[in-house]
Amino acid sequence: MKDGRINRHRRIRKKVIGSKDRPRLSVYRSLTNLYAQIIDDENCCTVLTCSTLQKEIKEQCKNSNIKSANILGELIAKKAQEKGITSVVFDRGGYLYHGKIKAVAEAARKGGLQF
Repeated sequence: MKDGRINRHRRIRKKVIGSKDRPRLSVYRSLTNLYAQIIDDENCCTVLTCSTLQKEIKEQCKNSNIKSANILGELIAKKAQEKGITSVVFDRGGYLYHGKIKAVAEAARKGGLQF
């Protein structure tokens, strides 16, 4: 199962490239937490990062579920707006666009990010 996800992720990464004008929003899902990063692939640097381990999210949700994914998406969108990022490329990391991954993407769109 994990090998299939990694192969899908490699196949996706051939096409999805973040730039300075339009960085890549990458989502990673572990068994217990969710992580989201905005990455500039041209300069090989992470612009900003958020996870369900942060205090703002942990106070509202104890588990990594769809509710915490919504909060994570809104938080990353808010931080991106503060840095002047309005448009991103979404990298689902080889996961199906369903459940928590979909919740992060829709919350980020609702927060003001365009992709």
